[in-house]
Amino acid sequence: MRGVAVLGSTGSIGVSALNVLRRHADRFRVVALTGGSNAELLRTQADEFRPDFVGLASGTRPEEFACGADCLVRAATHPEADIVLNAVVGFAGLDATLAALRAGKRVALANKESLVTAGELVLQAARDGGGELVPVDSEHSAVLQCLAAATESPHRLVLTASGGPFREWPAAEIAAATVAEALNHPTWQMGSKITVDSATLANKALEVIEAHHLFGLPYEHIAAVVHPQSIIHAFVEFADGSVLAQLGFPSMELPILYALTHPERLPDGGVRRFDPVAAGNLTFEPLREEVFPAFGLGVASGRAGGTAPAVFNAGNETAVAAFLAGRIPFGRIPAVIGAVLEQHQPVPAASVDAVRDADAWARRRAEELIG
Repeated sequence: MRGVAVLGSTGSIGVSALNVLRRHADRFRVVALTGGSNAELLRTQADEFRPDFVGLASGTRPEEFACGADCLVRAATHPEADIVLNAVVGFAGLDATLAALRAGKRVALANKESLVTAGELVLQAARDGGGELVPVDSEHSAVLQCLAAATESPHRLVLTASGGPFREWPAAEIAAATVAEALNHPTWQMGSKITVDSATLANKALEVIEAHHLFGLPYEHIAAVVHPQSIIHAFVEFADGSVLAQLGFPSMELPILYALTHPERLPDGGVRRFDPVAAGNLTFEPLREEVFPAFGLGVASGRAGGTAPAVFNAGNETAVAAFLAGRIPFGRIPAVIGAVLEQHQPVPAASVDAVRDADAWARRRAEELIG
């Protein structure tokens, strides 16, 4: 039986992970849980799974849980944890990813910001500690599954995007979109921050950067295409032009299970089986980059390298939080990100301190721009 630490257990991916672990309690034991600020849900989860360690990253419940950001690292390095599922949202998940890899754990990574902001440092931590990095995002899991069926290295990756709630909206209407409209995702049920990122397509830029680090391909060999049905999660093209794709109805539980068991597969009756007739027509469209500039800004930051991706991520996190709080309109999110990036001079992301400094600077600058 393998021990699993679930970081971000009260978020949408964490809840999905616990659904999977509940079905496979004969194979996995939950040894640590951490939540964000939802103490009530965390208490319910802890009562059911009885982990050795329970932490609340935000808020104060010292009589019940370990509290504070350091609880993420404590859970990630729990001696009984063989696998750490990092479903923390945002830059806050980086330290736990690094700590788990240095401790030799398998990291089932849903916290894409770890690789976006500090990709080389994360990969070095895995090498130094003997840890293993397995992606949970559906697109990167799809690539990994396609590569498991191949003997050659990939030539090109094509990640799919649903297009979000504003896929067909005119630019002027998108700029004035409300919070409720931005959170009305057509195919996925996710937390507020990730759902807004999907609406701006910033999330797809983060995934392109993540794919670059996970699979070692240059940016010119990684593309994204809009696929409204969210059935095909990624394409992998090889040197001879052959293409493999991974398909499935939208559900995070399948890629979570695969991350826990990779390279093996475990029988599971909890995920809807694929039916090509029920799936219907599958369509594809180009990304409207001129209407969704956050995507281009993010990919450009990845190409620039160094601390630029950390600044993109921090500017985005700050702008999205301001939008959700009603401080700025939807259309200002990419404007804030672009202004912060324009004022940043990237330096090598040679240490965690360099990344943290860039992140802190970008958040301050974004707040100044937001006013």
